[in-house]
Amino acid sequence: MRQFDHQRPHPARMYDYMLGGKDNFAVDRQAIDQLAELIPEAVPLARANRAFLQRAVRYVSRAGVDQFLDLGAGLPTQGSAHEVAPEARVVYVDHDPVVAAHATALLRHSPGRARFVQADLLDPGAVLAGAGEFLDLDRPIAVLLVSILHFLPDSADPQRAVAVLRERAAPGSHLVITHATTMADLEDEERGRGVRRGSSGRGGTDRSPGQIRAFFGDWPLEPPGLVQATDWRPDRPKLVGDWSLPSSLMAGVGKKVR
Repeated sequence: MRQFDHQRPHPARMYDYMLGGKDNFAVDRQAIDQLAELIPEAVPLARANRAFLQRAVRYVSRAGVDQFLDLGAGLPTQGSAHEVAPEARVVYVDHDPVVAAHATALLRHSPGRARFVQADLLDPGAVLAGAGEFLDLDRPIAVLLVSILHFLPDSADPQRAVAVLRERAAPGSHLVITHATTMADLEDEERGRGVRRGSSGRGGTDRSPGQIRAFFGDWPLEPPGLVQATDWRPDRPKLVGDWSLPSSLMAGVGKKVR
């Protein structure tokens, strides 16, 4: 198995640490601790993002979907889809060969329920070919695009890749997305202003709510629509005095109607 370089922080291990996992090294913990000093909401936001994924997986499971395709998955740890929906079959996809090797090892105890495919989201044909060896693509699936699309600039044409996934998905399939925006984008959307786009600081692009909604194509959004991640079907209502994340992470779940 290809090994992580334990002397350099890696995004997949850093995210694992933010979620409270153990598949990380001291260099990853140090990097996140430094990040948290600069951006105090970074760790709570990562956990809110994972909490949304878990709520969405439970919601889709209750709708009868028992197959998941998680793109840009990183390491499948700390409440990933196959843990939230233990009766489902899950394919995790990431293009990083080192992540793929480590993730495959982590999934060795779930051979009949979860599998890892090394492929690039921007090559949906390869993604579907790999996923189709484990999932029945003639039946509904849930495609998870959680905190991945904002890493992809418009020049990479992620809209095309997602459109292929929507086209190939069977009726009854769901599309689960979280995507970064900015408070300026949210304010512009509320005021009915034009499109605003800028660098996300993550090597990709923050997009307006309207641009994020476009990733769903003509798939209707399940209630409550495209909202901030913490507001999508929360496990409990907000209480007076609850701390609110200064979050501009949007979340939504769409369904392909028959």
